[in-house]
Amino acid sequence: MGVLSYNMYIIYKKEADKMKILLVAVDAKYIHSNLAVQSLRAYAGKYKDNIEILQFSINHTEEEILRGIYMQEADVVSFSCYIWNISIILDVIDSLKKVQPGVKIWFGGPEVSYNYEEFITETKNLDGIVVGEGERTFYELVEYYLGIHNDIDNIKGICYRHSARQEKAQDNDKENNNDIIFVTPPRDFISLDDIPFAYEDMESHKNKIIYYESSRGCPYSCSYCLSSAYLVVRFRNMDLVKKELSEFLNHKVPQVKFVDRTFNCNKGHAMEIWNFIKENDNGITNFHFEITGDLLSEEELQLLESLRPGLVQLEIGVQTTNPQTMQAINRRVDFIKLSENVKRIKKAHNIHQHLDLIAGLPLEGFDSFEKSFNDVYHLRPDQLQLGFLKVLRGAIVEDECKEYGIVYNNKPPYEVLSTNELTYNEIIKLKGICNMVDIYYNSGQFAHSIRYLEHFYNGPMNLYLSLYNYYVNKGLYTLAHSRMRRFEILLEFFIKMINNRDVDNDRANEIRVFKEILLFDSCLREALKNRPDYVGAPMEHSRFRKIRDELKLSRYKIHIEEFNYDI
Repeated sequence: MGVLSYNMYIIYKKEADKMKILLVAVDAKYIHSNLAVQSLRAYAGKYKDNIEILQFSINHTEEEILRGIYMQEADVVSFSCYIWNISIILDVIDSLKKVQPGVKIWFGGPEVSYNYEEFITETKNLDGIVVGEGERTFYELVEYYLGIHNDIDNIKGICYRHSARQEKAQDNDKENNNDIIFVTPPRDFISLDDIPFAYEDMESHKNKIIYYESSRGCPYSCSYCLSSAYLVVRFRNMDLVKKELSEFLNHKVPQVKFVDRTFNCNKGHAMEIWNFIKENDNGITNFHFEITGDLLSEEELQLLESLRPGLVQLEIGVQTTNPQTMQAINRRVDFIKLSENVKRIKKAHNIHQHLDLIAGLPLEGFDSFEKSFNDVYHLRPDQLQLGFLKVLRGAIVEDECKEYGIVYNNKPPYEVLSTNELTYNEIIKLKGICNMVDIYYNSGQFAHSIRYLEHFYNGPMNLYLSLYNYYVNKGLYTLAHSRMRRFEILLEFFIKMINNRDVDNDRANEIRVFKEILLFDSCLREALKNRPDYVGAPMEHSRFRKIRDELKLSRYKIHIEEFNYDI
């Protein structure tokens, strides 16, 4: 029978038609679908009448999530756990066990798959953890709770709690007070072809971002990434991939985000998918891919250049341009080749490019990061994402913190606080720069104004640092501001900068020019009825209305020639 006695097994077991197992997702945003819980239910589709899915976002309160779960009256509740949701999930299960003492609670996901024994020992209300890849393991757990088999200790890939008062612990088991923690042998990887299509009911995902995977694993060993734990890459059968992508295209899904860690690590695989979505383009669906920019071949570039504008968007992880840092994190990127490819794709004007940097990496101080920032910024990506190192449990960098002096927060998301090269004060500045980049660059609302401002600074990061300092000194940083107020602040910032410059220049004329550039950006992004007060009135009202109306009519079609910023 295993570690659970027959009597206890009868207490926990219900008739199969009454047993209810609940899969709970707490996503980062409401518009996200959750591929993990969808895949688990699809794989256990034989028992889908006993399995329900409940989705929340981190914007829901603990009470809302608790109420939603409690109203389901489930016998087993399983949570998909990540760094962004683990804190709220732990709070929820504490309350859930109080109002529903008999419920069995299981965790799975990357946040709990590496220190599972420690985690379950510390989390008293947790009954078990699915370790690693979960589809087959969850299927067998469902059969166990439905009474189809009764040997939980024969289910591979789990860590679970058993009461010492009911069974005598074996010598090799971990005991904690009256609990014994059992760990079963790891489970081998399954074939991705054995996982059914995750989205059985497409209508329930209408207007949501669909997450999809055509491969698992990554061939690289970047020390900060959990994918470095497994260097094997497995691909889903291309016939299945095409059939499933056709479902998204037929339902005119707004966006499909591939979660493949390095989508273009296999050229043939990437080319076949890109050709398929090109040939079956519905004119609506956008596909997001995370790629390595320096791997793109001439053939791939030509294919990408031929795609409909908006069909594809690319996320390219640069992370750093410091060679010593690249070596320290086991990452090899040819930045010259990456830059050439990014510029070429940009020249085609058909693909949104999102480039990533990570602050707090080993051997990269403030000055080094400024160079990385400026290197990437000069490529003019559509978005520049500034992230901060997260010391994930199970990642290689976790064991290297002492070597590189990495100090990080013990609570999720385990973000870096300082390193040998980077102080916490500098981290604060970089976070401020990140915020200014999001507001004034990534939003796309100040494109020409910011481009003009760059001419007054020795490097773009210095511009955003100056903006951050201005916000802080004026008491603006922690306040909420409307878009139009952001324009006003930018003008105030510019006037202060011009007045403080120790050069002989026509300040009044420079301010007038900048006001007109701000107005141009405003007209491109806002349905303005009147000329903004902060601009003043050098231009006649009728001319302003003409410009506004022309831009309003053609806002998404207009081709704006390169602006001459010289004055």
